[in-house]
Amino acid sequence: MAVATGLSAGGNYLNQPLLDLIATEFGVSESAAAVSVTVAQISYALGLLLLVPLGDVVDRRKLSVGLMVLAATGQAVTGFAPGLSWLLVGTAIAGLFSVAAQVIVPFAASMAHPEQSGRIVGIVMGGLLTGILLARSISGLLSSVTGWQGVYRLAAVLMLISAAGLWRVLPRRTATADVTYGSALFSMGRLVRTHERLRTRALLGGLAFASVSTVFASMTLLLSGDRFGFSAAQIGLIGLTGVAGALMASVAGRLADRGLVQWASGTCAVLLIAVWPLFALGGQYWVVFVIAFVLVDLALQGVHVSNQNVVYALDPAARARINSVYMTTYFVGASAGSAVGTLAWEHFEWTGVCVAGAGFAVLALLVWLWDVQVERHHQRASALNDSGVPA
Repeated sequence: MAVATGLSAGGNYLNQPLLDLIATEFGVSESAAAVSVTVAQISYALGLLLLVPLGDVVDRRKLSVGLMVLAATGQAVTGFAPGLSWLLVGTAIAGLFSVAAQVIVPFAASMAHPEQSGRIVGIVMGGLLTGILLARSISGLLSSVTGWQGVYRLAAVLMLISAAGLWRVLPRRTATADVTYGSALFSMGRLVRTHERLRTRALLGGLAFASVSTVFASMTLLLSGDRFGFSAAQIGLIGLTGVAGALMASVAGRLADRGLVQWASGTCAVLLIAVWPLFALGGQYWVVFVIAFVLVDLALQGVHVSNQNVVYALDPAARARINSVYMTTYFVGASAGSAVGTLAWEHFEWTGVCVAGAGFAVLALLVWLWDVQVERHHQRASALNDSGVPA
């Protein structure tokens, strides 16, 4: 399941190092080729909203495998695209159905024993994060051997093999909520209203991802500029250091199983703020930048996996819909952070990026403190109810 999530999520990032090769192949500008990045993001967002809730409606084994096969089809269309239009069609198909990863993660949580749920979520999320990092870093290197289209063809084959593996190992009958697809979509608003901690944790995740996305949006501009002059391959290798975040996903999951989810969340939220002075210094020294990059990814994944362990426990029968709400907010945060980071770079360069990232991190810490208060209120109310005293 970890491999499947990595392949599904990573497929959305294959194009990022290949834009210049795609532009040359089809005789278009790099900005035209870059439209594929936007198409992937939009189609993925639509999948989060429209397809992930199906995890509470239909058999999750069939859904997970079906989505992976369709995502592989999109990668194959891209890999054999005769022109930019077909490439965008393939990218849209792959992006829409790559949300298989967001069906598999709560599915894994539902299969685990309650005391092991955090560890299982951490392992699967580790696979997802590793897939994204490898896609960003290796696709550019692999293209020199296979050509850029060969990267997509290989991804399609690997996804089909992974889908076949899932079909063999996943349980044949999975429980679903007694809801229709339409009512599942409409019920997401009710879930947001009902579960205050879904609101706090989704907002915490969105702000944390916004903070880190200011770096993702501008690091290439910094590292390839006059100060450092790094090549695309060198920048890709720096990006690989973020694999440490995959290790943090497993650690955060284990801490959640031990009842330390708030401790993990708060520690990582504080780290997210503390890392920004390092980033500011990293604008002058690339070694410091790498250290900051590793730490910020650790902080983000610690917050993210902790959030997932909290929200999945709110309503086990609605895990897919809850994940849809959470991941949509998380994705919106990433988009907002990227936009703010780009604007900050244009007007104030790296200093502006650091200020913007730190600002999002401070807001994330404030939301975590809010969540702590919400949890304490719920615990007091539960204690009063258990003692027979009205809350």
